[in-house]
Amino acid sequence: MLLTKLRNDGGEDLGKTSCTTEIQAAFILSSFLTFFSGLLVLFVFRIIWKIIKKWQNIKGTGIILELILSKKINLSQSRNLHLHGVFRDRIEMLLSAQTFVGQVLMILVFLLSIGSLVIYFINSTDPVGSCSSYQDKTIPIDLTFNVFFSFYFGLRFLAADDKIKFWMEMNSIVDIFTIPPTFISYYLKSNWLGLRFLRALRLLELPKILQILRAIKTSNSVKFSKLLSIVLSTWFTAAGFIHLVENSGDPWLKGRNSQNLSYFESIYMVMATTSTVGFGDVVPKTSIGRTFIMFFTLGSLVLFANYIPEMVDLFVNKRKHTSSYEVLKGKKFIVVCGNITVDSVTAFLRNFLRHKSGEINTEIVFLGESPPSLELETIFKCYMAYTTFVSGSALKWEDLRRVAVDSAEACLIIANPLCSDSHAEDTSNIMRVLSIKNYNPNTRVIIQILQSHNKVFLPKIPSWNWATGDNIICFAELKLGFIAQGCLVPGLCTFLTSLFVEQNKKVSLKKPWQKYFLSSLKNKILTQRLSDDFAGMTFPEVSRLCFVKMHLMLIAIEHKSMFSSYRCLILNPSAEVKLRKNTLGFFIAESAKEVRRAFLYCATCHGDVYNPELIGLCSCKSKSYQHFTETTDMLRKSTIKGFHDTERQDSFAGERPSMISNLSTKTRSFLYEDAECFDSSGMFHWCKATPLDNVILKRSDKSKHEFRNHVVVCIFGDAQSTLMGLRNFVMPLRASNYTRQELKDIVFIGNLDYLRREWRFLRNFPQIYILPGSALYSGDLRAVNIEECSMCAVLSPPSKTSSSQTLVDTETIMTTLNLGSLRISCTARTPSESEGMSDYFSGYFGHSRHRRIPIITELKNPSNIHFIEQLGGMEEHLPGTRLHLSTSFCTGTVFSGSFLDSLLATAFYNYHVLEFLQMLVTGGISSQMEQNLRKDKFFGLMDSSTTIMSGRRRCKLGLLSLNRTILSDIQPKKTFGQVFCGSLDNFGILCLGLYRMIDEEEHNPEHKRGICDYSASQ
Repeated sequence: MLLTKLRNDGGEDLGKTSCTTEIQAAFILSSFLTFFSGLLVLFVFRIIWKIIKKWQNIKGTGIILELILSKKINLSQSRNLHLHGVFRDRIEMLLSAQTFVGQVLMILVFLLSIGSLVIYFINSTDPVGSCSSYQDKTIPIDLTFNVFFSFYFGLRFLAADDKIKFWMEMNSIVDIFTIPPTFISYYLKSNWLGLRFLRALRLLELPKILQILRAIKTSNSVKFSKLLSIVLSTWFTAAGFIHLVENSGDPWLKGRNSQNLSYFESIYMVMATTSTVGFGDVVPKTSIGRTFIMFFTLGSLVLFANYIPEMVDLFVNKRKHTSSYEVLKGKKFIVVCGNITVDSVTAFLRNFLRHKSGEINTEIVFLGESPPSLELETIFKCYMAYTTFVSGSALKWEDLRRVAVDSAEACLIIANPLCSDSHAEDTSNIMRVLSIKNYNPNTRVIIQILQSHNKVFLPKIPSWNWATGDNIICFAELKLGFIAQGCLVPGLCTFLTSLFVEQNKKVSLKKPWQKYFLSSLKNKILTQRLSDDFAGMTFPEVSRLCFVKMHLMLIAIEHKSMFSSYRCLILNPSAEVKLRKNTLGFFIAESAKEVRRAFLYCATCHGDVYNPELIGLCSCKSKSYQHFTETTDMLRKSTIKGFHDTERQDSFAGERPSMISNLSTKTRSFLYEDAECFDSSGMFHWCKATPLDNVILKRSDKSKHEFRNHVVVCIFGDAQSTLMGLRNFVMPLRASNYTRQELKDIVFIGNLDYLRREWRFLRNFPQIYILPGSALYSGDLRAVNIEECSMCAVLSPPSKTSSSQTLVDTETIMTTLNLGSLRISCTARTPSESEGMSDYFSGYFGHSRHRRIPIITELKNPSNIHFIEQLGGMEEHLPGTRLHLSTSFCTGTVFSGSFLDSLLATAFYNYHVLEFLQMLVTGGISSQMEQNLRKDKFFGLMDSSTTIMSGRRRCKLGLLSLNRTILSDIQPKKTFGQVFCGSLDNFGILCLGLYRMIDEEEHNPEHKRGICDYSASQ
């Protein structure tokens, strides 16, 4: 081997020598020989060890060894094994960076590896064919580094459980191919670049080192550092290989096709190849280099297509959504957090912006825990005038400070109703509320909760305040309450739902009933402070006046007790309740402009006005209280006169019977009933806890349970399913404003394991039964006498993890198909305790031989309505596939809780409406009532008869026939206005809408009825 010294142009010694092929081969072969010889030794050792272990397991070997070996030797060996185990554990602890010394050691190894790589960069400026002599000061430094690497490699080798696996690890390969050439250079007194570029692979340890130093904490920063280390190590390693082979040439050509290529040019070529561009100005000339580039290009497609865009996306999104929201003086804004997805944001914006179309001056700040998708970004751009997105979590105070939650009008928390674990969804949202209230106790919070039993945790938060607008929207409570009301009054759930949905899509209508139904979708529940001129009047008087003179339907008021500050919502209060000044009224109307007339009404100026458009702000500066009695009489007379003029009828001149005496009689009868039949609040029927075995039905005992006029509920769930909260379904059906004789038996059909888990919440309600089975089996349906039921409710099963959006309603649709196939003879007429229901059913099948079972089906996915529509039997449907344009929805046979998303915006603008809805569908429980119940205000020694009286006297909803009930005495009743005023005047009954035949008999063979709620002008 010959070493030729290199000199510069002046003849000075550069400390460089020309490396022959033999020297270069010595450096390369030392690495490969070390790797393969070590691997061979490890394999041989493992084979020998397995043979020894197998030999020791031969029968009798253990006895011979025990005779040969002494006890002292055994003790010595066990002591050595113990010391070896302790030593190994210490090394593992040291290498795992769980101690301070271990962390320092790991950081030191990384820094020295980077230092060795820097030395390689410096030496790469010299020709590859040259060797550095020991006059080069970088060589001793690099030798010192590699001595330390050898020590660290030995520690790792001793700590490894699987030596062969350790030998094949990437860090081990880097050490094996870079450390031995260093000792060869010490022997030859010269150093060569060789494979030292492999030290660049140590950059893959960068994320771990940064985490040890706590330089990065967030998941995005960890991800970015990982991607960066992969890209850099790949570039530097590939460039080192290209630099080596291009400057050395192909070995079989003895370097004749080599080219002078600097390391920088190699980096440039690798980066151009990675981008799959390849400019062509720098190209490989050797066969090895070209072959490497071919395979590297394939890898670059994966590297560039995945890692580079992901790095850019992380960097851009971090800069884009991590800034703080700037609060402008006079500019209102709200913060929305929780389930920020495309569907939830779209639904929220649609409902939030439609409340005050064209008048929105409130900005919406979305606080999302993950960067928005491209589709979500597009939505934010479409609503950029109203929306801002900030990346962060409501659980972190720093992020709450960035969105200025202390200055927000409210913080709204969105839940995911289709999640697989509703309990986890609720607890995470409750933690968000707790974080927000701890950060700023005065922030108003409106939260969506999926399960009703999780509501109890929110009022326990010290800063929770119902009076300032804090509110809870419980999906299970409202959804099941709606369905329960639909079981009591057919079509009621459709009527209530139509007050919270809005139809903007233009459709072509052919039938009159379609026009009436779509017109009713314009109505909604609105609140307005009533004029002080109504003070002292009864509710029926004010409701009639608003209907006749203002074309408004007043249905409820907020009543304040004279002896306490307790306020309650009363639907259609009796004549005993007198209105006071500043009373809040609840209306069914189309716009806030219309209901404002109830506030502007003046008895003096508008006493003779019968056109609602003429009722506006009058010139009266003050109204004297001394003329209050005369004003009341004037209002009563003008109301009757106005209706006579508009309808040109004189049938309402008669005096109305007094409701006070009737109610007093009912009250006295209530007080004689057994108080133990009701819960402590007097709001619900109650019984002692019933054992589950006592309510389980058997198919063989059908004769013992001849159910009639009962409610059948089809349940889908198993022992692992999330509880849906059937208590919320039962409570409205056990409200105390219904007498014990009016209560309908409730029969649940479903999995016994699931119903056993629900039973502890149902065992104190009377007349509940369970049939283990499935509604998909017709035999189980007939076992509960499905032919005689008043309503069959099909509830959606709890969400499953793997369910698609289309298949979430599979069980309910198949059950509806099963029920729809059952044809019942008209001779088996469904009995009813209500005359109105009897007339309804007589019309339902009066002219046909068979009838369908009355059904109400819950759909989680509204788009699945087209499956139900095919079962309807109607010749013509409303155009389109939207739920609220379907015939099934109009007839009250389908319900979906998707509209509950709109209640979030409703609760923000007017939380009174949410209170009213909750009271209406849950059987009379409002949030304030719920507070008092939890505080035991209805417990103790208070007069139970008073409690029961107040609870049972509340209004109840019902379906009455115009021909076969007390309403038959109303004459005339050709228009809805005549029916409304006649029922209110004569019986104190508030008529909210009509449930009538939706079409002519030839187009409606099954005599289906649809919901139509009317304004006063119709």
